[in-house]
Amino acid sequence: MKIPKAIWALALTVFAWASAFPAIRVGLQGFGVAGLSLARLMVASVALAIAAPFLGVRAPRRRDLPMIVLCGVSGMSAYQILLNWGEVHVPAGTASLLIAVAPVFSVLLAAAFLGERITWLKSVGSVVAIVGAAVIAVAGGHAQYTASAWVVLAAAVVQGVYHFATKPLLAWYTGLEVACYAMWAGTLFLLPLVPWMVHGFATASAASLASTIFLGLFPSAVGFVVWGYAVARLSMASSTAALYLVPPVALVVAYVWLGEVPSPLALVGGALGITGVALINRRPRREASGDAPDALTGEPETSHTDEWDGAGGKEPPSQHRTARPAERRGPAAPGLK
Repeated sequence: MKIPKAIWALALTVFAWASAFPAIRVGLQGFGVAGLSLARLMVASVALAIAAPFLGVRAPRRRDLPMIVLCGVSGMSAYQILLNWGEVHVPAGTASLLIAVAPVFSVLLAAAFLGERITWLKSVGSVVAIVGAAVIAVAGGHAQYTASAWVVLAAAVVQGVYHFATKPLLAWYTGLEVACYAMWAGTLFLLPLVPWMVHGFATASAASLASTIFLGLFPSAVGFVVWGYAVARLSMASSTAALYLVPPVALVVAYVWLGEVPSPLALVGGALGITGVALINRRPRREASGDAPDALTGEPETSHTDEWDGAGGKEPPSQHRTARPAERRGPAAPGLK
């Protein structure tokens, strides 16, 4: 049986975002936290700027610039610095388990500022995921690990802010467009780190340099493009479920690449975190069965509120639609891994 291209794209996305965590550990050795944060975004920004005309990325409206700035500062600038800082002492696979709880914070922000209802499933899922994160944070058994684990969790918080901020933008733009705008904005805010980036490019080892370029091109640039392709052609359930595979794949890649083996306690915490996120993303059966699939995307017409879904519910006016309407309706990309 021939596997659809969208499934291959989804699999490539999972692998790309999972491989980012061990690649960060290697890149940090030559660039440091500051240099790697800007270098990765700079490589991704240039790659996306070159590809943008061919991908149909439109210029943003002026009224949307404040929200785009928020997306860039939270989901790109702050996220990069916090995740890189945390991975100085936290193993790559363990970091991926902590980042996986980001949907909790997106749900809480949506409830606080958008008035979205928190169901009992989301409440239970949030508690379970936070408990899992706390278990991971103490799994290392020493102060440096614990402090760094909380820094990675802070990266998950700002990623939750990013997905919350994308919701109104995704009523008008594609997930790829929002990712491009945020990437470019986040890069601008990290430009004061240019000296560290230049020093890294001048002195880093070949392995560290290759990992940094890999981070910018593969997880950051290519990852967003193939994710947009996949979610425009697959159901919301399939796309969201595939993202649960990112931490397990990251654990395998980190073991093969770096020889990292997470502690059993960290794995228990990770299992709790992923279970909590699964509960958050689950819809009641009646609601799920009542949504008619969209003719173009195969997705339900009614979006559900979770970290991976930010479709916003409303399409752009007809005069602003392009020849690729299916891409207008996919869920938000889950952030920069």
